[in-house]
Amino acid sequence: MNISVTQYGTVARKRRLLNNHESLAFWVQHFADLVIVCGTLFFFTFLKVGDVPANYRLLAVVALLCVWIIYRRRGVYRQSLGFYKSALRLLAAWFHVLLLLALVGFVTKSGESFSREVLIEWAISGYILQLISMNLLSALYKRYKIMFSRELPALVIGTGDMAVNLVNNLNGNRWLPDRVMGFIQSDDDPLQDDEVIDLPLPLLGGAENLRLLIKEFKIRRVYVALPVAESDIIEALHIDLLDMNVDVIWVPDIFGLSLLNHSIREVAGMPLISLNESPMTSRRSHIMLKSAMDKVLAAIALVAFSPLMLIIAILIKRESEGPVFFKQDRHGFDGEIIKVWKFRSMRLHDDKEVKQATKGDSRVTRIGAFIRRTSIDELPQFINVLQGTMSLVGPRPHAVAHNDYYSDKVNAYLARHRIKPGITGLAQISGYRGETETLDKMEKRVEFDLAYINNWSLSLDIKILIKTPLSLISKDIY
Repeated sequence: MNISVTQYGTVARKRRLLNNHESLAFWVQHFADLVIVCGTLFFFTFLKVGDVPANYRLLAVVALLCVWIIYRRRGVYRQSLGFYKSALRLLAAWFHVLLLLALVGFVTKSGESFSREVLIEWAISGYILQLISMNLLSALYKRYKIMFSRELPALVIGTGDMAVNLVNNLNGNRWLPDRVMGFIQSDDDPLQDDEVIDLPLPLLGGAENLRLLIKEFKIRRVYVALPVAESDIIEALHIDLLDMNVDVIWVPDIFGLSLLNHSIREVAGMPLISLNESPMTSRRSHIMLKSAMDKVLAAIALVAFSPLMLIIAILIKRESEGPVFFKQDRHGFDGEIIKVWKFRSMRLHDDKEVKQATKGDSRVTRIGAFIRRTSIDELPQFINVLQGTMSLVGPRPHAVAHNDYYSDKVNAYLARHRIKPGITGLAQISGYRGETETLDKMEKRVEFDLAYINNWSLSLDIKILIKTPLSLISKDIY
């Protein structure tokens, strides 16, 4: 048993500093979804075969496990969302469950033992019934809250963006009892008149009036939304409010920093805030799914495009001397040098300077101009995906010479290497493909690459893959 002496002189058992706070509504909704997933599968199976064979019972167990893990990680039960956002979030999570089950079936070669009719009916009806259940339970909980629950008056100390977002989220969430009455200005947070007007709630005063305001508004909870730099003020507020019988909750305003894949977790009972972390190390289970999806789709793509690739190879050999494929050193995950495969689109030349192709570039062949403009020259990079050096989606790998040039000119440029490079990416579907002849264009590409790392998910990868064909034809590709 771990025993510690607190700063107030009392003996206390050491406890976790990070706790899960799932509400009763969370567990009711979660249980309802599990029942629906299992029940609909058994129902349609029984209608089809008059029984529930062992393979369908095993499928139900695996599906329940997937729902249990994926729904919580995907935030399906974040009840502050509106109907449409909740429906889309549920759809994305249910799609991930089905995709994972499909991958398991592919790997175990067990897919043929299930009725496609049953699986399709289960997939569609399962989602519809879960959506109905979510809205029904939401309405019931809302009615329960109106009839039986009490509001908790709250104050927010701080007037920055974090404080404003906190107030909007608390007061806009019908599932929470907190009702923020107004803002409290800290001593080190002077506001202009126009900034006070922009606040969504009244500015009730400064920290010196806090105790009076707590009594006046019968405050039960105080949120401290101040920057980490004001830790001395936060500690003083904590000590000052110990005898006021209010909950004091610190919401650290760290988002003024340049964060990359930030997260909060507990290690050995201590809370850790990751300001800069690679998804490759922090989200390993999801990365494994991404890798499996990459290799399955890359293998399918190589088979599907093999006739086209053969024709392109013949045309390249007929037009100019040299190899069909061009392999260039580029930086991959963690800055490791990898060989990136492409169809050769230029005549053989001295490539020491690694000069980007420009409009009317004499080095580019006729077939090379076509395959570069349509991105067909990138098809051999499916080989890189199968090798594990690249992903289908991620920041585009740049030549080593380009990295050396831009690394000290673009802020956080090398942070692009915190995840595997991709054949396509968020920057590419957002219009930043081809030549980056100005520093502004490269900065914008890096901005999208870092946004991808910060917001990475399998659903984002799927969206990018779907949108990629629409971005292939571009006038800026030479």
